[in-house]
This record gives sequence, C-alpha cells and structure tokens, in this order.
Amino acid sequence: MARRSFRWLSVLFTIALAISLFIGQISTVNAKVSNEDLVQQGVTEYRQGKYRAAIALWHRALNSYQATPDNPNTVVVLENLARVHQQIGQSEQAITYWDRVTDRYRELGNEEQLGRSLSELAQAYSSLGQHRQAIALLCGEQGNKQTECFSTSAIALAKKNADSLGEVAAKGSLGEAYRLRGNYARAVDYLKDSLTTARILDNPQLEISVLNSLGNTYSSLAQISYRQADSAETRGEIYGRTGLEYAPDSPVMQLRQDGKQQDRIALGYFQDSLAIATQQQNSLERVRSLISSLPIYYRLSDTTAAANAKQQALDLVSTLPLEATTVYATIDLAKLLQPEKVSFSSCYSADILSQARALLQQGVDTARQIDNSRATSFALGEFGHTYECSGDYQQALKLTKQARLAAEQHKDSLYLWEWQTGRILLAQKNSDRAIAAYETAISTLESIRDDLLTANRDVQFDFRDTVEPIYRGLIARRLGMVDNVSVVPPTETRQVSNVSSILTTVDSLRLAELQNYFGNDCAISDVVATDKVDLLAPAPNTAYFSTIILDDRTAVIANFPGRKTKIVWDSDRGKAAIAEEINQYRRGLENFYTKFDVSLGQNIYSWLVQPFAEDLEREQITTLVFIQDGLLRSVPMSALHDGEQFLVQKYAIATTPSLNLTSPNTANRQELKALALGLSEPSQVDNKSFPPLPNVKAEIKQVQNIFAESTGVLNNSFTRDRLAAELAETSYPIVHIATHGQFSSEPEDTFLVTGNNEKLTITELDRIIRSTATQNEPVDLIALTACQTAVGDERAALGLAGIAIQAGANSALASLWSINDEVTPAVMQDFYLGWRDRRLSKAQALQQAQIASIERGVPPALWSPFVLIGNWQ
Repeated sequence: MARRSFRWLSVLFTIALAISLFIGQISTVNAKVSNEDLVQQGVTEYRQGKYRAAIALWHRALNSYQATPDNPNTVVVLENLARVHQQIGQSEQAITYWDRVTDRYRELGNEEQLGRSLSELAQAYSSLGQHRQAIALLCGEQGNKQTECFSTSAIALAKKNADSLGEVAAKGSLGEAYRLRGNYARAVDYLKDSLTTARILDNPQLEISVLNSLGNTYSSLAQISYRQADSAETRGEIYGRTGLEYAPDSPVMQLRQDGKQQDRIALGYFQDSLAIATQQQNSLERVRSLISSLPIYYRLSDTTAAANAKQQALDLVSTLPLEATTVYATIDLAKLLQPEKVSFSSCYSADILSQARALLQQGVDTARQIDNSRATSFALGEFGHTYECSGDYQQALKLTKQARLAAEQHKDSLYLWEWQTGRILLAQKNSDRAIAAYETAISTLESIRDDLLTANRDVQFDFRDTVEPIYRGLIARRLGMVDNVSVVPPTETRQVSNVSSILTTVDSLRLAELQNYFGNDCAISDVVATDKVDLLAPAPNTAYFSTIILDDRTAVIANFPGRKTKIVWDSDRGKAAIAEEINQYRRGLENFYTKFDVSLGQNIYSWLVQPFAEDLEREQITTLVFIQDGLLRSVPMSALHDGEQFLVQKYAIATTPSLNLTSPNTANRQELKALALGLSEPSQVDNKSFPPLPNVKAEIKQVQNIFAESTGVLNNSFTRDRLAAELAETSYPIVHIATHGQFSSEPEDTFLVTGNNEKLTITELDRIIRSTATQNEPVDLIALTACQTAVGDERAALGLAGIAIQAGANSALASLWSINDEVTPAVMQDFYLGWRDRRLSKAQALQQAQIASIERGVPPALWSPFVLIGNWQ
C-alpha cells in the first residue's frame, strides 16, 4: 500500500514557524531624539504588517545613528532590520544584518546579547537550508551532548553568562537544525533538554516551539518507518515466524507498528502544543499544531479527529495575522483538505476545489499585502494548480505565469512553476513548448540542486514528488520523439542532438538521485568531471548501455564507438513488470540450494542485450558498461544468459551510476599495496546478529601476499580510529574490507560491521578516506566482499551503486549479497592477480575471475554477486 507523503506541504508552514525567533522581539530605542520617532513609527508599521514601510523608516534612523560613533541604538535598529527581512523571506539580507549585529556586540563586550544574536543568525542560516553553518554557530562543528560546545558558540556563551533563556533558545535551535539535517537522535536530545528548561522558566512561547519541533521529529521518524515497511513489502518480507502473511511479527508489520507508535508520540507533542497555544490565545501556533497533526490523523485513519482538526484550522485561519506564516498555513491547509492528495502534482477532487481556491485566494491576498514575493509565488502557483486540475488551462497558465514572475529571486519555487507550465502545455497537446518548459525547470533545478537535495531532509522525503518526475517527464517526452527501434547515425544532427539531450538528462537524474540518497553534496561535487564525458562516444571496444524505466515502458539506449547510437523501446515492460522480472531473477540467483534456472537470465537478456547483439559483434565490443535505472542496479548483469553462455563469458562488465561521476584516474600498478581489514568473529549491531566469517583471516593474509608492503588488520583491531590512522600515515591505492556490510533504503542504516560490535557508516568511511588520503593519490579501489542489499529495494541498490563515489574511491568491487566466504578468497585472488600481473582492466580481471569460477563448477549464486562499480580501467 502506498504511503501518503505530506512532506513538501508541511515544509512551508511548519518550517517557517519552527525557525521562528525563540527570543527576538522588534525593539524600540531609548534615545530622546527625533530618531526615536522613526524607530517607533517603524515598529507600528511592522505590527500592522507594513514591512516595507518599517524598513524604510528604520533605514533612515540607522543612517542618522551611524553618524555618531558607538551609538548604542545602532545595534537595536540593526536587529529590527534583520528580523523584518527574515519576516519577508529575505534571509540573505537578514544574515547580513545579523553579522553586523554580532560584530557590534563583540565590540561592546556584551556576551549575553552576542550569544542570543548568534542563535538568531543560526536560525536565518537554517531558513536557507544551511544547517551545518547553523550548528557551527550554535555549538560548533563537533557539538553534541557528550562534548563541550566551542567557547565562542551561542550555547557556550549562554552558559558562561547564566543566560537560561538564551541557552534554551540556542538548544532548541540546535535541535531543530539537527532535525532538518536528518540527525533525529541528536535532535531529540537537544529538544528534550530545551523543553525541560523552557518549562522551568515557565516560558509558554518557547515551550510551544520546542513541542512542535519534537512533534515534527517523531513525524519524520514515522515517515522513515513507513517507507522501510513499503520496502520490506516489496521484498516479500510479509511472513511471520509461523508462515502467516502479514502476521504481527512479520518485518513489514513490525515496521508499520513502529511508524504508528512514532506517529502517536508526535501527535502527543502537537496536542500539548495546541493546549498551551489555546490557553495563550495564540491563533497562529494553534493552526500550526492542527496542520501538523492532520497528516498523522490521515496516516492513522482517524477520520473523526482529522475532520475536527481540519474544521478548527479552517475556523482560525481567517483570524491569523498578516505575515508569511499565515500564507503558508492557507496553502498547506488547502492541500490537506483531502487525504487522497498524495503528491505535489496530484489533483484536488472536484468537491473541494471551491474551498481550496478560497483558502488560496486568501493566501495570495495576504502575501501581496505584506509584499513577500516568495510567499506570493507559492500561493499563486498552488492557485494555478487548482485550475490545472479542473482543466481550465488558460487560467492555470495565467496564474502560473504570475507565480513564476514572483519567484524570479526564489528558485526553490521557480522550478516548480516552470514544471507546472510544462504539464499544462502538455495537457494542451503543445509538445514543443512543453519540452522547452521542462528543460527550463531542470535548468533552474540544476542551479540549486546541491542546496535543495542535501540541505533539508524534509525535502529529501519528497524527491519522488517534486524532483524526479521533472527529469523523467522530460526524458519520456524526448524518447517519444523516436521510434520503438531507432538507429541514430552520427550524421543525423537533429536525432543525435535529441539523444544527447536524453542522455544528459538521465545523467543529471542519476546525480540528483545520489545526492538525495546520501544527503551530502561534498562527496558528489568532488568527483563531478570538470570536462564533461562525451556520453555518445565510448572508447574502442566499449559500449555504454543506459536503461530508463518508466511506468508504462522501458527504454535501452546503447552507445558505440564512433558516436553510433541505437534505442530500443519495450512497451510491454513498464515499471511493475520489470520489478517482478528482476526480483525473480535475483531470487533465483541467490538460492544456494537449487540449480539456477538460466531462463530467468534469458528473459532479461532478451530485451536488454539481444536487440543489440549484431551491433556488438560488428563493433567488436569486449566491455559493457551499464548505467542502470531503478531495480536493475540490484542485480548482476554477469549472469544474464543468451541460451548458450553467461554474459560474462563473452564480455567484461562494469556498472556506474553516472559517467560524469566516474573518475578517469587509475592507480600505478607498479606501486599497488593494500590496507586489508576484516572481521571473522560473530557480531551484534543495532540488535541484529551477524554470523562469523571464518575464512576472512585467510582472505586478509592472501591480500597481503599478493601486494607487497600491505597491512592487515583483524577483528577488534579493526576500528574506525585504526582505519583513519592507517590512511593518515600511508597512502594505500587499495582498501580491502572483508566484513558484513548492509545496504539499506536509509543511508543511516547503510554500514559496515567493525570490531567490538561497532559499525562504520558509508558516510563515515567517506569522511575518513577524504580527510586522510594524500591529495594526489586517492584510493583507487575499495573492495567490500561480504555486503548485502535487499531484493526489490531500489534505494538500497542506489546506495550500493554510489559506493565508489561516496567512499571517495575511483572504483568499488562489492558483493550484492552475502555468500559462502570459502569462495570469496579464490575470486578475489584471481581478480587481484589478473589486474596486477596480466595488465587487464579491472573489468577484464573480474571477468576472468568469474570465468575461472564457472570453469571450476562454482554455481552463479557464489560468483555472480561480485560487481565492479565506477572506473572499469
């Protein structure tokens, strides 16, 4: 059952309020001069929602105050200007003013106010998605509850000056920043600490803010549990210990129960917040709590509570003050009028359109009245979407155009309305203009993609709603311009240009998927090729195979040397059919106890490779490089079968998530040495048991024998600190890790098991390699020989596909599933010797190792899971 995602719509209102100032208030000054009137007039205008007028008055006062050195009123006006710019959605300008405020307090030696202003500066950074910078200001880059915060941070300054209010505000802001980064455990720690202090101080406004942040944190955890449950269901993990489908003890039902429990905890926090807000007669906070609760009621199928909360919010929304959060409340409430609206572009039902439009008109009017262009853009865009839903495309285009104009300086909304324009034009059968609009949307998205996909975990939840469909929509439109079987000669300029656009868009989508999965732009942007790879021109004897899986069909694009291209559509295999076929193939391969049915490999070969067989022969291809889509990343191509032999018996095979993310570098084979780490003992991590790997000792020793001057590290000596120390001291072209590895749908649950029952996440491995490797000598190959990715889990497969990139290596050799570790040393020995001595490429060395296994009678279950990812040379 598909889970409803309300993440994007909750981002607008809840973030706007959760980032709201914990301690800041618009201030007057103490001066007994005419400038006091200017400041007071500005305060009056501000409270009436006339923010531009307030800015003009405060600027006049500021210019006058700055004429007098060390005027104490200067900093008060600077604070007011920072807050009003934050209020109208101009966070960059707010940061500029807060920087001046903090500089001024440093000069005055006022540490208490410096700490408080640092908290507000951090909140401004968080509103831009720059949570890492916010965390640095609040506590320091390494701040957590176990170590002291940096002495110059907001929390440290508050503690030093016994400023309880400043401390609770800083901790609450820090917890919120961690929540938005996806570090939920640390977020809960800081937020609970902040809540305790807020209650001691008897500060209702602080208590409301922290309660809502805690509610949002547990709501996010519930979303993760539901997504993991969906993955478990796809993998077929629906049976309990007695074999009963969907039994309470089955993995899928346990995960759903976890989600429900987390939802109930979140609901408790929201209800507590609502009670305090009601007591304080704070309508805005009441609406926030109600809107945050609505998706949970929908997920828990509590229709009565949902109806009550919705009606209360509707009754209150017209009483809200003139500010941006009110605009976002109307938008979110319009979207939440019906539980069926499961994604950003899903349509409103006809029976609620008039009610939704009334709310959105209120949002547009409020946004225009306060002159907030970002809020205006979101309100107009959603208003236009209602007319897209009802088929009134002229009105939809008119409103969407207005939304685009309002969003010119706010690209995080601009790309959405460019995409909406493309959808509307497509509905009008205006294909050329629709394609142009999609391309414009992607161009805008590309310019902000790093910040958008890596900054805010709430946005990452919505990748499949607000990012992926744009890329796939353009790909589908352009693929619709070619025949089912289309050969594109290099001389056909227009067709070549179309194919080049398709491949470029596919490559951009792959990059976006990885950024969304890992949530870390540093690792990705470090390896993006400076000189773009010619996606149409493989090296001699090499062919690129790019797969594109759409809902109703699948395309394979093969590129051959000399810029020759062939495209084959399979209209009988959409996403669902492909998933079934791939999972059957994977399960058949993974079964150690029965002979592999090669017909499962033949089925996939028949549509993926067979249509290009003559082309491969004619071009004398010896190496195939696959750039896979979706679940195809989770299965090895080596065991595909043409009816006579396995594919690996004819071709060397590699895979890469993106050609432009594939490093062109490779190690000097004269200087190869390895850092070999392994765990042979049983372990338990996160309440999960991992069996012993008795042959790991021999595997590590074997690697040391093959590569002189190599280092072996075993069992309890294998720790993250030892790994970091070894890489800091010596440059190793090869890092060989023989231990259990788990690739999950969540990057936080993607890890390697180390000694002492500890784990090393892939992100931590990346951090160690990048911080310790010699600048000009990156790790060339990382080998992971006991990994496990789940059948049918697209996100887990994506994690494995990006392992070489995220681990900071040119290439990765990894196993798709755990195998008998007696076989692993033989495969790895044949691979390493072939690569070292025979001057084979990595792909060719793996090919020869797998052929040797076939000739020894080893079943495919034990040799096929080894896949080469990244640079295949």
